[in-house]
Amino acid sequence: MFRSRLLTVILCAVATFVAGACAQSPTGRSQVILKSKNEMDRMGDDAFSQIKVQNRLSRDPDAIRIIRCVSFTILASLEDPDQRQGWEVLVFDGTQVNAFALPGRNIGVYEGIFRVARNPDQLAAVIGHEIGHVTARHANERVSTALVTQTGVGIAQAAAGASGGAGAQAVGLLGAGATMGVILPFNRKQESEADIIGMDLMARAGFDPGQTIPLWEHMGDVNQNAPPEFLSTHPSGETRMANLREHLPEAAEYFEASRAAGRRPDCSF
Repeated sequence: MFRSRLLTVILCAVATFVAGACAQSPTGRSQVILKSKNEMDRMGDDAFSQIKVQNRLSRDPDAIRIIRCVSFTILASLEDPDQRQGWEVLVFDGTQVNAFALPGRNIGVYEGIFRVARNPDQLAAVIGHEIGHVTARHANERVSTALVTQTGVGIAQAAAGASGGAGAQAVGLLGAGATMGVILPFNRKQESEADIIGMDLMARAGFDPGQTIPLWEHMGDVNQNAPPEFLSTHPSGETRMANLREHLPEAAEYFEASRAAGRRPDCSF
């Protein structure tokens, strides 16, 4: 009985601590943010340094030109002027269909992205999505969620004490719940959110948001062996398409406004 009460008290304390670190994403979704911007920037810079050591840079001038053109066009349209400057955009040699953006203002794109991005607008959908992860502080949220999860499970183990019986059973359930009930759903939400943010970013920069849908269709063709949605950190193809189609009219308004303002990116393939 004492251990059960102690466990409840400690987990409530953890929940109170987390509530004090609540923030909102650009779409209004609640987030747990425990790390400072400087801490996350250092983590992103360190990770990017390692990636640069482990991967060869592209020597394809056309790939470099196109990717840098699309990236910097989107970055120039960010609403916060402070977020527009200081980005490093690198193109890596390799056939993998991959791109990423990291805290610290780092963007990496592999040449293999052209297997799915067939025009500048589709490339903008990929890069806008990755920039969306950074502007929405998804890396901070994931690190923070992991910290809270590890803290909660560690405290629960300490409170439960014995390795057998009901105490161990409760810890096992808490561990499974922490993995399937917290971490994976947050990641799927982040991916869906980055889709929407990225669609808006590319539209505001003058790229056609309607090209987002064929881009993800091409991505699905390449990744036909992807795991089912309930065990994946990414939305299923059907879910992703439905969300994108639902948001497209709003993004199209941003696109028309950007075109009316004279934004017509010249990042031709």
